Amino acid sequence: MGRCADYKSAPPLSAARGHIAESAQGEKAGHWPAAGRRCMMACMNGHPELQTIKSWIDAARRVTVLTGAGISTDSGIPDFRGPQGVWTLNPKAEKMSDIRHYVSDPEVRRLSWQSRLAHPAWTAAPNAGHHALAELERRGKLHALVTQNIDGLHQRAGVSANKVIEVHGTLHRVICLGCGWRGPMQDTLDRVRAGEEDPQCLACSGLLKSDTISFGQPLVPEVIDRAMRVASECEVFIAIGSTLQVYPVAGAVPLALQAGARVVIINAQPTQFDGVADALVRLPIGEVLPDLFGAGR
Repeated sequence: MGRCADYKSAPPLSAARGHIAESAQGEKAGHWPAAGRRCMMACMNGHPELQTIKSWIDAARRVTVLTGAGISTDSGIPDFRGPQGVWTLNPKAEKMSDIRHYVSDPEVRRLSWQSRLAHPAWTAAPNAGHHALAELERRGKLHALVTQNIDGLHQRAGVSANKVIEVHGTLHRVICLGCGWRGPMQDTLDRVRAGEEDPQCLACSGLLKSDTISFGQPLVPEVIDRAMRVASECEVFIAIGSTLQVYPVAGAVPLALQAGARVVIINAQPTQFDGVADALVRLPIGEVLPDLFGAGR
């Protein structure tokens, strides 16, 4: 099963590194040749045999996985851009994910703390997809798990914390934007429950927020460097439940390609990299991952 098209170009990592940036403009500009897009549709119509993908995994020593919001929807955590996504159904919710609005508008912070109180991550449980990735590690295949998710469900499913690279941070910690203090999220949520609408840092009175990366906020260079490195070190790269629109994380796909890795994309909707992937899978994530990764063997 050969690649649908040769990789041509992607937004330069040097331009995107350090900040989250949408790639919609680049996608419209057509980074991939027209022939690649036609072949992408052919790949979608002729679904690749799962057995072939399993053989790549079985033969590999290092499998790097990138997960997006789509892997957690079966756990009751909605994605952002899908048909039932948080931002699709409520465009105003995206405002709470912008650091500029968060810092300048007390009402945005108040709404953000109420949203954190009600976040489904507190009651969600890992689903079959999360457990399948833990099985991949038990088989000795998982080189690293790069995740755009902040819910912590990979670790709860049993994936070793040192294997998980949380490029957008974690909801389970709070950080002070002033002095950099970090602490457990639940301690601050207890203050919100007690009546503090916009809790401040107890050490310096600075603004508190979840230890996650908002739009307009710098990424952690060491974390991104590690994510890019593990993408270039693997023999099989699997992107699961990600739209692959957010850079620099999406740049892991061309890095894996350049290193000679097989690239598999498992996502309900098309992505800009479908035309260069070795295999595309449109099946439900919670059904296909246990089969691919050998969960229950």
